Amino acid sequence: MENITAKAPSLSARLAESEKIIIGIGSEWALQPGDKDIRDCRLGDPKQAHIKEAYQALYELVRDRDYYLVTSLTDGAVYDTPFDKSRLTAPCGNIHWRQCSKACTKDIWEEFEVLDGVCPHCGGPLTGNTIKAETYIEEGYLPGWKRYMAWQAATVNRTLTILELGENFSTPTVMRWPFEKIIFFNRKSLLYRVNETFFQIPPEAEPRSISLHKNSLEWILEEKNLAFTALQ
Repeated sequence: MENITAKAPSLSARLAESEKIIIGIGSEWALQPGDKDIRDCRLGDPKQAHIKEAYQALYELVRDRDYYLVTSLTDGAVYDTPFDKSRLTAPCGNIHWRQCSKACTKDIWEEFEVLDGVCPHCGGPLTGNTIKAETYIEEGYLPGWKRYMAWQAATVNRTLTILELGENFSTPTVMRWPFEKIIFFNRKSLLYRVNETFFQIPPEAEPRSISLHKNSLEWILEEKNLAFTALQ
């Protein structure tokens, strides 16, 4: 496998030359509930200011590029960012969407759409439409996932940059393993794996990857500042 890591430019330069960009948002970007229920947390809350700032910096780095964003988070924060909603997918669900806990129907409701929290079909309690549900109703995320798969198919033999930011091993089939497979086959691809703990790269993926042992939010903020400085 050709080693392109050694000659990789700065992140801003790499993004500028990339035809396609995949952004993977993991657990380091999760909203911090503190003593609140996670359903009561929003990206605009003062406590989440640092996460909001990092999302904004990330958006500014890719805003004019052909990107797609996938996240394993279920807090719904990504939908409150400037990213194009048609270029987002959250396959693990959204805590602010509700489903029947008994999965009697594939209907999914927006939060507070069913005020009493009871399934209008069977009378069972509603629960979050996430992978933590006993029976996860996948219809909520599938449209975005199908768009992502179609978009991803068009990355073959294209200059592709993958930003895997703060992902752990809770759901490796969503990002970690697929990203490693992509860079193995695409000779023009480069993966940035940024994480305070899970930054390791398997040997077969090393020639087309950069492993950074640091907090991914801090790294994005640093890279945004560097890109801004370079324009001065």
